[in-house]
Amino acid sequence: MKIALIKEGKIPADKRVAFTPEQILELHRVYPQLEVVVENSDVRSFEDIEYMSRGITVTDDIEDCDVFMGIKEVPIVQLKDEKTYVFFSHTIKKQPYNRALLQAIIQKQIKLIDYEVIKNPQGERVVAFGRWAGIVGAYNGLWTYGKKSGLYDIKRAYDCFDREELDRELHKVQLPPIKIVVTGTGRVGKGVVEVLLEAGMRQVDSHDFLNAYFEEPVFTVLSSSHFNRRKTDGGFDRIEFYKEPEKYESHFLKYAEVSDILMAAAYWDNRAPRLFSPEDIKSDDFNISVIADITCDIHGSVPTTIRASKVLDPVYDIDREHFEELPPFGKQTSISVMAIDNLPTELPRDASKDFGEQLMKYFIPELMKPRSEMIEKATVAKEGDLTLEFIYLKEFVAENSQENEKY
Repeated sequence: MKIALIKEGKIPADKRVAFTPEQILELHRVYPQLEVVVENSDVRSFEDIEYMSRGITVTDDIEDCDVFMGIKEVPIVQLKDEKTYVFFSHTIKKQPYNRALLQAIIQKQIKLIDYEVIKNPQGERVVAFGRWAGIVGAYNGLWTYGKKSGLYDIKRAYDCFDREELDRELHKVQLPPIKIVVTGTGRVGKGVVEVLLEAGMRQVDSHDFLNAYFEEPVFTVLSSSHFNRRKTDGGFDRIEFYKEPEKYESHFLKYAEVSDILMAAAYWDNRAPRLFSPEDIKSDDFNISVIADITCDIHGSVPTTIRASKVLDPVYDIDREHFEELPPFGKQTSISVMAIDNLPTELPRDASKDFGEQLMKYFIPELMKPRSEMIEKATVAKEGDLTLEFIYLKEFVAENSQENEKY
C-alpha cells in the first residue's frame, strides 16, 4: 500500500499534516509493506527538507498512490478520480457550503473516509484535534482579555513555535480575581483546563464558583447538567437530554452573573437550548465581557457568535444594547468574541504530532486489514454512491448547490 500526504489546498492553507517525519519512519519500520510519500508543500509546518533528510520521498508525482491523506477539505479541482481520500470533509452534517464537494466525490467515484467518524466499538471518536482546539482557544481567550483590559500582553499562539513557548507566554498572564466559566468536559474542555492551570488559575466546584468570593482568579468547568434543566420539573436526565434536548431549557444566566470570561467548549445539538439569548446580554446582571467560543457554532449555543473570526483577525465585539457587531475592543461595555474556526492550526507542529500518534494507534492498523468495520463505518462514499451509513445524505446531495463553492 502506498499513502501520500497531500499538500493542503484549501485557502487559507492549513499548516497541519497527518504524520511527522519521525512518525513516517516508525510506520515504515512497523509495516514494511507500507510506503508513505509526501507531496511537496511550501505551507506545511514540517518543511519538505525535514522529511527528505530522513530519507522520505518528497515529490510532486503522487499519481500512483492508493490513499491520499490530508487535513482540511480538498479543493474539487485537485481531487483524483477513483482514489481513496482521508480528510475532514465537513459534509456529514449537511453543510451546504460543501455540498458541491460531496457531489464531486461521488461523481469521481472516490472513496471518502472522514476522520470525524472514525470511532471505536463504543461509538467514541478515536482521532481528533479537540484537545488542541481547547488549548489554543483558551490561550486566545486569555490573550483577548489581556487586550481588552490592558493588564498584560502575550504573543499570539501562532507566533509561538510550539507548546513549550506557549506555556512560557502563559506565565506572563497577570489576572485580577476574576472568574472564568468553562462549558464542556470532553477533549476540548480538557484542553482548556490544561491552559488555565498552566496560567496559574485554581479550579473550584460550581457551587463555590457561584457563591464564594475569591482573592485570586478561579475557574469552574460545567457539564450539561449544570446549566440545562427539564422544562416540566427542573430535573435532568443525561440519556433523555442527549436523546430529546428540546425538552430542556437553559439556566446558565446564574453563571453569567458572576463570570468575567466564558470559554465555550461543549458540543451543541441544534435542538438543544442556547446558553443565553440576545436579550439577556442587555441586562446589567450579565457580567461576561469576553467570550472564547471554541465550538464556533454560528448562531448556535453562544448567540453572540454571529460569524467565525479568522486567525489574523481573531476578535470582534458585540454591542449589548443593539446586538450589532463592533470593531474589537472598540467599546468598554461591549462583549469581545473570539470565534476562530480552525484553532489547532495555530500550533500545527504539536497538533500534528498528537494527531499522527492517534492515527498510528487506531487508524493505520485498521487500514492494513483486508476488511475493517471501523473504516467501513467511517466511509461516507465509494464507487459512485453514498454508503449505507450515510444514505441520509441522499437528498442533500441531490439538491442543486445554492451556495458559492469555497473551492
